[in-house]
Amino acid sequence: MTQVICPKCNKEAPWVENKERYGRNFGKSFMCYFCKPCGTYVGCHENTRRPLGTMADNETMQWRKKAHAVIDPLWKSGKMTRKEMYQMLQQKFGKEIHIGESNIDTCKHILSSLDKPITDK
Repeated sequence: MTQVICPKCNKEAPWVENKERYGRNFGKSFMCYFCKPCGTYVGCHENTRRPLGTMADNETMQWRKKAHAVIDPLWKSGKMTRKEMYQMLQQKFGKEIHIGESNIDTCKHILSSLDKPITDK
């Protein structure tokens, strides 16, 4: 069984429906790990216990969304495949990159490496 630890309190985060965080379920895959006291969470693949990335707080999640907003249109447009996009990031960073595992600084670096302005809003 997968055990997911909250990065803030170092306690096991319970696997719950995302309505625990949002007040109602969102999406087809609505299961997540959520540490209510700390506010950290991570969604799961297709309602399994397999996390989509690492647990994060609201600020980190906002930066991950910004990174996805820049990266996803590039591969969804057909200009490159998703695999090619992540290979490009790996070449730029010298390591494998996954947005769902990235911290704020990595997200900012991704945005600046793609020549997109970085805003805190």
